[in-house]
Amino acid sequence: MLETLNLWLATGFGLGLAPIAPGTFGSLLGIPLAWWLLGRPLGQQGAMMAVLVALAVPVCHYAALQLGEGDPGSIVADEYVAFPLAVIGLKAARHPLVMALAFAIFRFFDALKPPPIHLAEYVQGGVGIVLDDVVAALATWVVVVLVLKLWQRRASQPV
Repeated sequence: MLETLNLWLATGFGLGLAPIAPGTFGSLLGIPLAWWLLGRPLGQQGAMMAVLVALAVPVCHYAALQLGEGDPGSIVADEYVAFPLAVIGLKAARHPLVMALAFAIFRFFDALKPPPIHLAEYVQGGVGIVLDDVVAALATWVVVVLVLKLWQRRASQPV
């Protein structure tokens, strides 16, 4: 029973079983989670994210052991738990276009794993499964903040 529950959590309630782009489908669960967290004070956002990331590590670790693979594509709990970090503290991300931008950038970083994100792939077990998504989300946060700053600067300039 616990193994089944763990696999359901790890596969994003089955979204990770999609035949194409399971990480993208699984990441979609992170959007309502991020939206909900953004309605909370920043301290609560951080505390909840710390708890969720800490819980995702054993969920992903034991699911990988059950499936007999290092980081199976069907495990997407790392994606949907890490995505809210891409917008944490950014009230502007409650705008659908900003959320969509953050989602697209997060998926880009998570799929391609450019430096330094690829270094997390060397960490074994549940920590490694979750770590690359956390780093991708943090890189996304930096890019989103820069885009928002540029947008604000451009919008405030006289025509």
